[in-house]
Amino acid sequence: MEILRVFNNNVVLARPAQGDEVVLTGRGLGFQARPGQAVDESKVVRVFAPVDGRDVDHLGQLVAAVPPEHVKLAVVALESAGLSEVADSSPSLVVTLSDHLSFAIKRVRENIRLDYPLETEVGHLFPTELKQAQQVLAAVNEASDVRLPDSEAVAIALHLVNVGFTTGDLSYTYKLTGILQQLLEVVGQTYGRNLDNSFISVARFITHLRYLFVRIQSGKQLAGEASAVGEAIRTSQPEAYRCAERVAALLELRLDTTVTPDETAYLALHIARVVSDPRT
Repeated sequence: MEILRVFNNNVVLARPAQGDEVVLTGRGLGFQARPGQAVDESKVVRVFAPVDGRDVDHLGQLVAAVPPEHVKLAVVALESAGLSEVADSSPSLVVTLSDHLSFAIKRVRENIRLDYPLETEVGHLFPTELKQAQQVLAAVNEASDVRLPDSEAVAIALHLVNVGFTTGDLSYTYKLTGILQQLLEVVGQTYGRNLDNSFISVARFITHLRYLFVRIQSGKQLAGEASAVGEAIRTSQPEAYRCAERVAALLELRLDTTVTPDETAYLALHIARVVSDPRT
């Protein structure tokens, strides 16, 4: 395999002798490596192959932003829960779950508590995914040096649910690509910034938007009425919330839908995160 791009010391983009571009991970795989060189395949731990025409560079950026041990933790936990096939067929699940676990572990270490307001809804609508998520969480806690709270199963369940909603309709993917760019322009113009897709905060925002598209397509947005959490976000992040309302209005126009107040609130939370990151 030939190296096409080096994301960091442990993650590279490569082209196999046959087949499409893939993201490779492994300790020291990218150290002092250059595009055009051959991959040291003895160092390869995992191969991420994008599916349904998804952006392999975006996938690589997300993988590179997560510590390798947390990627491994996510893979081991999914395997322990009997979800190896799901993980293999959806590399984005492994990446987004790894990123979520990494952030959750950091919060626990810093004694920051985050409550999820959807536990009742998730348990009612997606009991199978919630049970699987509880198994994943148990495996994570067994393998990690910190203990994540039981409420994290709700967030993990939503990652599993999103995998089930994803379709292989590339025409929809192409349409959403254009909308994504338009939404980034709206946020950038609001704050007078150029949002660079190479920054991980922007990449995470794009991932959130993609999941929002999936929820809109499936008719399963977050709670239809404004929740206490949503109201708290509106109060604490007023400028980001106003920007989120503009983003929601554009989504409603482009996708012929109605964006719920809670979805708007969580958009505001992600927008605030993007613009507060000094790298953007």
